[in-house]
Amino acid sequence: MQYSLCNDSVADDRKDNFNTNEEEEKATKNSRKQLLKWVGNKQRFAQEIVSYFPTDYGTYFEPFLGSGAVWSVLDPKKACVSDVFAPLIEIWQTLQTNPEMLKRWYAERWDSITEGNKVEVYERVKAAYNAHPNGADLLFLCRTCYGGVVRFRKSDGYMSTPCGIHKPMPPINFATRVDAWQELTRGATIACMDYSTAMRMAQEGDLVYCDPPYSFSQAILYGAQSFDLKDLLEEIKKCKLRGVRVVLSIDGTKKSGDMLCNIPVPEGLFEREMLVNCGRSMLKRFQMNGQTLEQEIVADKLLLTF
Repeated sequence: MQYSLCNDSVADDRKDNFNTNEEEEKATKNSRKQLLKWVGNKQRFAQEIVSYFPTDYGTYFEPFLGSGAVWSVLDPKKACVSDVFAPLIEIWQTLQTNPEMLKRWYAERWDSITEGNKVEVYERVKAAYNAHPNGADLLFLCRTCYGGVVRFRKSDGYMSTPCGIHKPMPPINFATRVDAWQELTRGATIACMDYSTAMRMAQEGDLVYCDPPYSFSQAILYGAQSFDLKDLLEEIKKCKLRGVRVVLSIDGTKKSGDMLCNIPVPEGLFEREMLVNCGRSMLKRFQMNGQTLEQEIVADKLLLTF
């Protein structure tokens, strides 16, 4: 297995800026500005990840879609992107089939903030979402919640993140992003399904990028969804045997690199391994109530079957 360390440019993070609107403007050159705020979002270093992808693949699969940052940077001609979380996929499918409705979802809730108390409006939308989980409310919550940390209670999927301190993006700016992202969905299949179902669809010559919930850092965020890394590794093995190339993002290091996350990986499954510097942990920023995070540096481990 080849091992290397990849440095990602995150100089602006030294300021430990808490304004999430400013942070998302640090998108990698030539990528779309993020549509959704989502923990684990690869917006800032998607270009680095994509640089290790082959160029001669057939269909691109991303079975843990989340915010879609890597999909956006890769911009494949043919893609099948999916997630098991139905409200999230409702957002992506609406983007593809009815972008004007997506704009209205956001604008209507944003207008309510300008007409009333921001926190009270946020809590009403959150209560409506928790009563009946849906894409329209989730869209607004993920762009308005504290630090973009959308987290769910394990027992019942209750969305618990409080309102953020930042000013949510104006609808006119959001609409511009919707138009840019809608172009990406042309020719793509967007589906709500389990990752194993999606991966079994991949054929020889296809490419699969997996960015699953991280064992060491995201348990409270994805607790409402069952996930077992051993099962995923088995699906990756099956893909490799079929001639499908797979790239996996997973826990690497944290706390200034002095902790190596111990993730058991079968010998011989992956041919190459890299560490991608992710900067400071947004989750820790949320948990530590805005304290400075000089010692909370995180690196993702990137594993490739080819």
